[in-house]
Amino acid sequence: MENIHAFVLPPNIALDEQLLEQFLRDNFKISADKNFYFRKLKQSIDARKREVKINLEIEISLDSPFQNTDFGKYDYLKKQFSKTLIIVGSGPAGLFAALRCLELGIKPIVLERGKDVRARRRDIAAINKEHIVNSDSNYCFGEGGAGTYSDGKLYTRSKKRGDVRRILEILVNHEATEQILVDAHPHIGTNKLPVVVANIRQTILDGGGEIHFETRMTDVLLKNNEIFGVGINNQSEILADGVILATGHSARDVFQLLFERKVLIQAKPFAMGVRVEHSQLFVDQCQYHADDRGLLPAASYSLVAQTYYNQIQRGVFSFCMCPGGFIVPSSTEQHELVVNGMSPSRRDSVFANSGVVVAINEHDWKEFESFGPLAALEYQKSVEQNAYKKVREAIGKNQEFVQTMPAQKIKDFYKSKKSYQLNETSYQPGLLAMDFNDVLPKSIAEPLKDGFRQFSQKMRNYDEGQMIGIESRTSSPVRVPRDKETLEHPEIERLFPCGEGAGYAGGIVSAAMDGERCVEAFAEKYL
Repeated sequence: MENIHAFVLPPNIALDEQLLEQFLRDNFKISADKNFYFRKLKQSIDARKREVKINLEIEISLDSPFQNTDFGKYDYLKKQFSKTLIIVGSGPAGLFAALRCLELGIKPIVLERGKDVRARRRDIAAINKEHIVNSDSNYCFGEGGAGTYSDGKLYTRSKKRGDVRRILEILVNHEATEQILVDAHPHIGTNKLPVVVANIRQTILDGGGEIHFETRMTDVLLKNNEIFGVGINNQSEILADGVILATGHSARDVFQLLFERKVLIQAKPFAMGVRVEHSQLFVDQCQYHADDRGLLPAASYSLVAQTYYNQIQRGVFSFCMCPGGFIVPSSTEQHELVVNGMSPSRRDSVFANSGVVVAINEHDWKEFESFGPLAALEYQKSVEQNAYKKVREAIGKNQEFVQTMPAQKIKDFYKSKKSYQLNETSYQPGLLAMDFNDVLPKSIAEPLKDGFRQFSQKMRNYDEGQMIGIESRTSSPVRVPRDKETLEHPEIERLFPCGEGAGYAGGIVSAAMDGERCVEAFAEKYL
C-alpha cells in the first residue's frame, strides 16, 4: 500500500479525527485490532458548489508512529562574524533577515523604534481604552511589526521569490502550530504571534545578534554614494558593512529622512477605503450555503470589481479579510484615523471584517505634486487627518484624544445619509454615525459605491454590512527603488531596501522571504 493518498471528503468526516480514522480503516480494510497511524499533509476547502468538500492528502503508516517532522536544519549557533549588517525594523522582513544573517556568519544588529511585544501591549491597550496613540509603539510599530497584532495570514502568491515551506518551518520551530504546514490558507492568529515573535528574538540573541528596542533611525551615514551606518535617536551612530531597510509601510519619518538626504525614492500606487463588518454567520451562510457551518472554520471571502470614475478605471477589492475577527485602531499619530483587522487563532469572534479599498494612482495625488516623491504619502495623510478632523468636530472639543471611527451602513452610503442606528461592532474605541460621502474624497467614495453593488451581486445582501473607516495602510505609498538583480539601491551602495515598506512585499511570508533574499544579496557581493 502506498504511504500517501488523496481524498475528497465531506467536512463531518474530514474534520473529525475519529470519523476520519474509521473511514480510512474501512477504505483500506484495516481491522480495529491492527496498529494504524495517519497524518494530514495537506488540507483545503472546496466551497464552489453547494455541497462543501474537503480535499485531503494523508500519509499512512501500518508499522510505527510517525517520528517528529525533521524540518530543515537551520544553524543559528554563534559563529565568528566576518561582517555586520544593520537591519532597521523588526517586522517579518527584519526578523527573517536577522535569522539568515546568523546562518551566513553575518552579525545582525536589529534596530526597532518600538517596544518588545510584552511592553507593546500596554500602549495598544491605551489606544483602545483611552484613545492615546504612542507614535513609536502601536499596532504598526513594535517588535514583530504590524503582523504581530494581525490575523497572521501566511498565504502568498510570491512563491517565485523564495521557499515558502522554509518560512513556515522556521515559524513552527518557534512555536507556531504545525497546522500551518497542512492548511492551504494557513494563519497563526494574533493571540499566538507574540509568542512566536519573542521566540525568534531569543534565537537571534542566542546566535550572537543584537536587538535594540526604542531605537529610532534618525540619520543615514553616507559617503561617496555608499552607506556605512545610521544615526539613532538623534544622539549616536552605529557603523556597519551594510544596511537593510525593513521599516514597514507606515514609517513616514524614514521616507522623509531619505528625501531630505537626497536618497532616491518614488511615489507609488496603493489603495484606500474602509473596513466592512458583517456577522460571521452571514459570511458562513454565503460561503457554505448552510445555516450552520458545523466543523468548518469561519468562512472568508475575496471580492474584486472594476469601476470607473471620471472615465478612469478603478479597481475595488477586498483586502486582508479577517474571519471571526476584530477591527482595531491602527493610527501611528494622534491626529489621524486608521483601522485594520485581526483575528485570534480560533477565529471565534461573532464578527467578520475586511478592508474594501479603491486603487489610488497619480491622478489622486496631483494636488500634492509639490511634495515630489512624497506626494502619494501626503495624499494618504490628508484623507486620514480629514477623517480625524470631522470626527473631532462632531464629537466636540471636550474629548482631548479621539480614536472613535466614522461608521455607516452601506445602504445608507448609497443614499448619502447618516445611519442613525448602527450595527453592533467589534471596534472597541467606539463608532460615530457619519456619511462617508463627506469623509472620503469622491474619487474613493464613488468607486466604492459601484464596487459594493457588484459585491452584492456576488454575495447576496453584502450591502447589509457596515462601513468603518479609514482603511489606508494597505501598502506603502512610497517605493525605495533597488536593482532587480543585486537588490541594492541603484544610487547608494550597501543599502538594501526590503519588505513591505520599500514596496517589495505584501504580507508576512513575502516580507520574510524578501528579508532573506536581501541578506543573501549582501553576502553574494560583500562577504
